[in-house]
Amino acid sequence: MALAHALPGLEVVGSEVVPLAKLRPATLFGTGKLEELKIRLHAEEVELVLIDGPLSPVQQRNLEKEWKVKILDRTGLILEIFSDRAATREGVLQVELAALSYQRTRLVRAWTHLERQRGGLGFVGGPGETQIEADRRAIDDAINRIRRQLTKVVKTRELHRAARAKVPYPVVALVGYTNAGKSTLFNRLTGAEVMAKDMLFATLDPTMRSVTLPDSTDIILSDTVGFISDLPTQLVAAFRATLEEVLSADLIVHVRDISHPETEEQAEDVRGILNDLGVSHETPTLEVWNKLDRLDAESTATLSNIAARDDAVFLTSALTGEGLDALLAAISGQLDAARTRETLSLSFAEGKKRAWLFAQEVVEEEDQSETGFDLTVNWTATQKARFAKL
Repeated sequence: MALAHALPGLEVVGSEVVPLAKLRPATLFGTGKLEELKIRLHAEEVELVLIDGPLSPVQQRNLEKEWKVKILDRTGLILEIFSDRAATREGVLQVELAALSYQRTRLVRAWTHLERQRGGLGFVGGPGETQIEADRRAIDDAINRIRRQLTKVVKTRELHRAARAKVPYPVVALVGYTNAGKSTLFNRLTGAEVMAKDMLFATLDPTMRSVTLPDSTDIILSDTVGFISDLPTQLVAAFRATLEEVLSADLIVHVRDISHPETEEQAEDVRGILNDLGVSHETPTLEVWNKLDRLDAESTATLSNIAARDDAVFLTSALTGEGLDALLAAISGQLDAARTRETLSLSFAEGKKRAWLFAQEVVEEEDQSETGFDLTVNWTATQKARFAKL
């Protein structure tokens, strides 16, 4: 239901859980349920049916033919939502790529006349090429074109990331299930005006802003696309690049909607996706139990007692600001604790590396020797990794 409400212009007139003892390869439902639903759909003048699960191309075609309505499965609906929300050039291209990959597998829907042949010159298909083959080739061409465009966009983003790497600010990434309140928290901490609404996938494009913590530490805060269970494989691949900021983060802040009845299941989905992305287990993580303002007094007291026993858990309301001071103090503490002290020896020829260390403000002490410089540095694991790539 929440996914349906996330797509603008839809009026949801009803929903039903249909138990299926056996999945029918042709129509998903049995003949009795098929007829029952057909009568209801026509009586209520339904124009679009959403099915919360995957449909094969054949099932989708047959259901549309039987019910005389448009059908969208879970993947199709999420693609529609993403298409509506994508704002940046990269976001739009990622959605187009995912949509084309999805469409390519469902050409059987559009062409039931597979016997139709089309002749012509090489660039429009040789003699005997079927219409579906030509369409598949056209989609492949479009996919390759978008991938080339994305490569350029990704290179630009890598340049931006490289430029940020020269700035001595640690990166803190907000992650969490969609609609957990990440953007509201981001806006309150940064003073930005990122789209923050009570709906799924309000944020699709990553946004980054600098924030000064109470102890005067400057950080870069990153707001990311929300996760969701059973995210279609096309979208996991498409938005992997968008989530690269999480991979390079010094600290991950996992924002949870603690008022949601399935908050534990959502948290597990987020952890699973982070693991699939390859986020290191060594990256420190704080857990924010958000939307405290939606809880009653009894639930608040219970959760407060649980959170008090765990130094990495914070009960907050991004809407009212409650609990955020403790969270910011913990972020400062985690970033400070994540630093290690080491001694480096650089030759006189490695002036660029020495300059980078000073720009990062990690040098505590320096002694000059006959061959170069001995420096004592206090840095994060991320800064150490960046230094190794210089």
